[in-house]
Amino acid sequence: MKLSSVVCGLLLGVAGLGWSGCANNAEVVEEKPPDAAKLSEYYPLAVGNTWTYALDGRTDRQEQVKILKQEEGFFHDNKNGQLMVDSFGIRDEKRYLLRAPLEPGRTWTNVVSVSSTERYEILHVGIPCQVPAGSFQNCVQVEARNRVDAKATLINTFTFAPGVGLVRIQMEVEHDGRRIPQTRLELTSYQVNPGQG
Repeated sequence: MKLSSVVCGLLLGVAGLGWSGCANNAEVVEEKPPDAAKLSEYYPLAVGNTWTYALDGRTDRQEQVKILKQEEGFFHDNKNGQLMVDSFGIRDEKRYLLRAPLEPGRTWTNVVSVSSTERYEILHVGIPCQVPAGSFQNCVQVEARNRVDAKATLINTFTFAPGVGLVRIQMEVEHDGRRIPQTRLELTSYQVNPGQG
């Protein structure tokens, strides 16, 4: 499975890593739309917003994501990523990264191919998160899983901070029930305007 274009571009650019497929579309579910303004707090989108990440805690391996333009509802960044907030969640052009309601246990899926599906779950809401850019409260942590074969599953854990955006990405491979760390990206600095809301 491929991460969101923003995240995937960041990981591919920094670590040469990424998911093995590409989602065809985000799941569409009939439900009452949540408060989009609250969702937008977890990924402030505006032209000029910038996030800088360190790879595996190394200050000499950093990558910057900057929003360059807004077009057809999507905010485009310098890593060929596209993000938007709609009435159901934060999404790229193919999948939802975060969906309401923001509560532990909330799940959704994105179809990757006939034989592969991304499965997302909100693990924690309202937790603290400490990264080099600072200490953030009321964060939301989401786990994305994609089974590779009978023994291996790719796992990404995303942590979103309100008013900031994505502050941590942890990639792991679960093999025979054991998680093996692959890479970690942590926010070292950021400059955001509230933008869309």
